[in-house]
Amino acid sequence: MNNKQKLELTWIGKDKRPKLEPRILLEDPSLSYHAKHKVSDNDQFDNKLIFGDNLLALKALEQVYFGKVKCIYIDPPYNTGSAFAHFDDGLEHSIWLSLMRDRLEILRELLAEDGSIWVSIDDNEAHYLKVMMDEVFGRRNFIASNVWQKRYSRENREAIGDVHEYLFVYAKHPEVFKENRNLVTLTEQQAKVYRNPNNDPLGRWRPIPMTAQEGHATSEQFYEVVTPIWKETSTT
Repeated sequence: MNNKQKLELTWIGKDKRPKLEPRILLEDPSLSYHAKHKVSDNDQFDNKLIFGDNLLALKALEQVYFGKVKCIYIDPPYNTGSAFAHFDDGLEHSIWLSLMRDRLEILRELLAEDGSIWVSIDDNEAHYLKVMMDEVFGRRNFIASNVWQKRYSRENREAIGDVHEYLFVYAKHPEVFKENRNLVTLTEQQAKVYRNPNNDPLGRWRPIPMTAQEGHATSEQFYEVVTPIWKETSTT
């Protein structure tokens, strides 16, 4: 048995990789907006806007930020053939895969121990990208495929409308990422759906349906649920 065998995505030209020499970032003082020097220790000069080829830019960032980045978000070309002024969104499929692979591998090296990467994509390349990211970041490091609705208007052109996109999330170490996650505090407007009519000591809560689809539940799937006011109800 060949122990080197593994599940992977293959395409024409996968083994052809660009030869990249180390790069450094050079600041253009005429385009800088920060002060000439720090006034206090709390002053931050870390924000950077980089103009140029993104692969070369990532190679330059690698020298300084290797293993230091906690969160990466990228919105790559979806490769749908749409017209954009600053990049080609209609590449041959195998070329797109090679371009993405080369960049994802550098991004992987930038992640901190508790870092994560979030990638936007749509149906056109989503499933190929998922398999590629499994290979680059490791399948066990996959956190979630978040689906978000990009349009709420009615779709009249087709029987099945394309109204959603995906956000793939991978972490350097899933267990560390989940332990150190930063929870977003609810605004008062968002929290209005939660109430506490029974003065539960745990605070406000929101009731949700707990029933299964009629006709598809077996007797073994029925069990008792105790509500916050100690009322028992049967559910599935």
